Amino acid sequence: MTRRLFTLLVAAAMAMTVAAQATADDVLAATRKANDYFMKKYEDPTVPTNWKRVRPSSLWTRAVYYEGLMALQRIDPQQRYIDYAMTWADFHKWTPRNGTQTCDADDQCCGQTYVELLPYAEGDKTERIKNIRENLDHQMKTANPKNGSLYGWWTWIDAIQMAMPLYVQMYTLTNDHRYLDHAMKMYRWSRNECGGGLFNVKEGLWWRDADYVPPYKEPDGQQCYWSRGNGWVYAALVRCMELLPKKSKEFKELKKDFLLMSEGLRKCQRPDGFWNPSLVSTNYAMPETSGTALFLYGFCWGMEQGWLKPDVYKPLADRAWTAIERDAIHPDGFLGWMQGTGKDPSAGQPLSYTRIPDFEDYGTGCFLLGATEYYKLLKQ
Repeated sequence: MTRRLFTLLVAAAMAMTVAAQATADDVLAATRKANDYFMKKYEDPTVPTNWKRVRPSSLWTRAVYYEGLMALQRIDPQQRYIDYAMTWADFHKWTPRNGTQTCDADDQCCGQTYVELLPYAEGDKTERIKNIRENLDHQMKTANPKNGSLYGWWTWIDAIQMAMPLYVQMYTLTNDHRYLDHAMKMYRWSRNECGGGLFNVKEGLWWRDADYVPPYKEPDGQQCYWSRGNGWVYAALVRCMELLPKKSKEFKELKKDFLLMSEGLRKCQRPDGFWNPSLVSTNYAMPETSGTALFLYGFCWGMEQGWLKPDVYKPLADRAWTAIERDAIHPDGFLGWMQGTGKDPSAGQPLSYTRIPDFEDYGTGCFLLGATEYYKLLKQ
């Protein structure tokens, strides 16, 4: 038997290893295990991170973890989750990292969880979000000096996930349409203008920033579509549409892009259920957990809305979950095959089952988002 034939047979076998279908209880148990690992290892949520330099625990990596924790709270309500998140929010005074004058989406990401914590907070809830609102108001009147555009702040696609849902949250809280209008204009600037437009409508995939648009190519001649970067946008579309009126023009606009992305992502899932760090390229061809978890999140949500056909997308979601559960989750809850921080498929290489990424928090958050949505799908 030739090596190529053997490889194809193995890949086909891996694609069919969903025979033992996970139950919702199985998924919840695995989700709790991963979260318990994180909460035990990082017991005090106020302690700064310390990778190469000290950073406050309100930075974006930790903020994404709390998005996942709040998703877990919705399917598995536990006071310890709320206490952990409230301790974090109170310590940081419900304020963006680097204060109210920042225009960096990474600094604003923590605000999404502050808003989600409002129902659990005592006292004046308006006061709780005062600094977040002041920050968004500041950005809405401040042009980016690097490009001169009032809407040109999201020059990298990760920023869409870090900040756009916060604008939509503020719109729903205040009924002030300025927040939604500004968010959509910034989204369109990133989509259509930055680097000539970062969204390739034909393929349903995003270039990470202007450094990766054509003529940039991967070593094998393929386009460079970074897995987690696309995951950030896909998750942001879900988090925004969850809050918007379904008949609104903004909802319909985001839904169109969500469906284009769903089709694009469908085409590049690996036979083993993961996605590569570089979605359509053989460069760094290997499992990657964070992007896979975010695609699982979006696929499940899209099926729950009735937009994605279960006969097409359910097998993809099943394979993604099986891959993560089988090949990424350690017995103690640590998550392997997790790419570290960076901006392209080369970051944090080589990935492996045992390698600890520079930050564990955002990867855990991505996993919690995907796992909780898969749980909900199985419970339907």
